[in-house]
Amino acid sequence: MRIHAIGGYNEVGKNMTAVEVGTDVFLFDAGLFLPAIVGVSEKERVPTERGMRNLGALPDDAYLESVQLQDKVRALMVSHAHLDHVGGVPYVAPRYRAPVLGSPYTMSVLKVLMQDSDQTIPNKIITVPVDGSYTVRTNNTYQLEFINMTHSTIQSSIIALHTPEGIILYANDYKLDNAPVFGDKPNYTRLKQLAQKGVKALVVDCLYAPDDRKTPSEKIARGLLEDVLFTTDNSRAGIIITTFSSHIARLKTIVELSQRLNRKVVFFGRSLSKYVQAASNIGKAPFKGAIQLVTYKKQMIKMLKKISKAKSEYVIVCTGHQGEPGSILDRIARQELPFDLSNDVHIIFSSKTIPTDVNELNRDQLEKRLRKYQVRIFDNVHVSGHGGREDLRDLIHLVKPEHIIPSHGELQKRMAGANLAQELGYKLNKTVHLMDNGSVLTI
Repeated sequence: MRIHAIGGYNEVGKNMTAVEVGTDVFLFDAGLFLPAIVGVSEKERVPTERGMRNLGALPDDAYLESVQLQDKVRALMVSHAHLDHVGGVPYVAPRYRAPVLGSPYTMSVLKVLMQDSDQTIPNKIITVPVDGSYTVRTNNTYQLEFINMTHSTIQSSIIALHTPEGIILYANDYKLDNAPVFGDKPNYTRLKQLAQKGVKALVVDCLYAPDDRKTPSEKIARGLLEDVLFTTDNSRAGIIITTFSSHIARLKTIVELSQRLNRKVVFFGRSLSKYVQAASNIGKAPFKGAIQLVTYKKQMIKMLKKISKAKSEYVIVCTGHQGEPGSILDRIARQELPFDLSNDVHIIFSSKTIPTDVNELNRDQLEKRLRKYQVRIFDNVHVSGHGGREDLRDLIHLVKPEHIIPSHGELQKRMAGANLAQELGYKLNKTVHLMDNGSVLTI
């Protein structure tokens, strides 16, 4: 068995890993490197594989062709619906004569993204139920299992690849949330069963492995939002909430709390519209009937003028939590959209700034513009979707892998995961492996 680190081992994003067993290859994820496209307008984003590669937005899977593995790929499995895991699929998948598999929401998002960009792929798209599996038969038989795992988008999975050489667990991304506000808690029962069978290797998200904490449950984020909305005098205030478009559970909470305030809820922007539509397509947007979706510029201008005259009657939900140029909040702050910012406007960032240089710079510039209007800012009303150091410890104890491969971040993050593994008895370069993009591990 050989494990190929293709993307996400030197950076946060463009996640992709290949597992080679005999004459068969299985791919996990095909994500975008989002910093490469932040600030690049949709007109500048050439919707071709070459255009996206020139931007540095795609994993370097051309490597598989160079080592004559391209024609051996049997499946591309997608762990969840975030762009740094699924966003590269429309560009990468056509290189392989293999199906694309994922949970209903993940595949719904993929289809909506392609429809929005007028893209198609020749690959068969296969929806696998959460906690379901799919069988691939070549000279050998492989079971591809999608095990329910909590994260900051719904229907995320730890993927188990059952091979004649053992089980590979792919845990990008995960958190151990025992009280999710939407969906089920992690399928610990199945993970324990796999541990008893024997897990050959665990490829695991180490984004927050340096943090000495257990990541709080999403119910804590609900409590934080509730605290801001109901213990702050906002009876006459305008309220703007910005969060991740794909965070369906968080959006559900925002709508429910806004209804308790007797406010109408308006979602602004194409990104929110796409993810809500993808959830609605599979019956996972119970709040859709309680919101108004506004996506086109003329509609937005008309609605924002209306809301400006009756701020206390509405909650605005929009993009812009990372300070992304061209996002709705950025355009409001630049006065490119007609909403009256003043000291009677509360802006709630139900998010954390993703730690990249471009994001931190954009967010800092956004806040400087907003503060000119003396708005009230409530930052980090949020809990992460990534496990901390103590979650990682619990996951390792749970699945008892023979080998551990830290992933999802630069060396400092992966080294923190490797150091923890060594505390637990694993040996560096023998049973815990620090890989870089383009490196290969033989087990």
